[in-house]
Amino acid sequence: MVEIRSRFPVRPHESYGTKVAGRLVLPFDARQKSRQLAKLDTGEEVALVLPRGTVLRGGDFVVTNDSRVVEVVASPEPLLHVVCASPEALARAAYHLGNRHVPVQVGEGWIRLAADHVLEVMLQGLGATVSPVDAPFEPEAGAYGAHHRHDNESGHGGRIHEFDASGALAKST
Repeated sequence: MVEIRSRFPVRPHESYGTKVAGRLVLPFDARQKSRQLAKLDTGEEVALVLPRGTVLRGGDFVVTNDSRVVEVVASPEPLLHVVCASPEALARAAYHLGNRHVPVQVGEGWIRLAADHVLEVMLQGLGATVSPVDAPFEPEAGAYGAHHRHDNESGHGGRIHEFDASGALAKST
């Protein structure tokens, strides 16, 4: 079986002879597990045997033990999209989520978290507007986490992959 043991150190460039051989499409929960079986978009089964604590982000590239480069894609998953009437109210909502150690993705004027009915009710009780959304999830690494980022990015550290209505990958930004 093909194994993935490490990240590819740079963004692949076909001009240097490096081609992307496939995509590994995973939700966040699976992208934070360093030991697991998964399938590439081609259907080929691979074993992830990454260093403990490795979190893969959408837009990362990994290398197989037979020297193929594979792109990591953050798949859409059920999330709660949270907005508030003021920055203070949004900060308050984020504080209460952080107090519960809930992973959150932070955007301009919004936060997202994995769908959870209990947290949805709590946020609504704090006055937040909460909407369900299916989207790739790239939560913050945390104050003491690794701050893995691509050179041209800031924030969460991953690329945003946009999906069409059927769930197919439309484009990456």
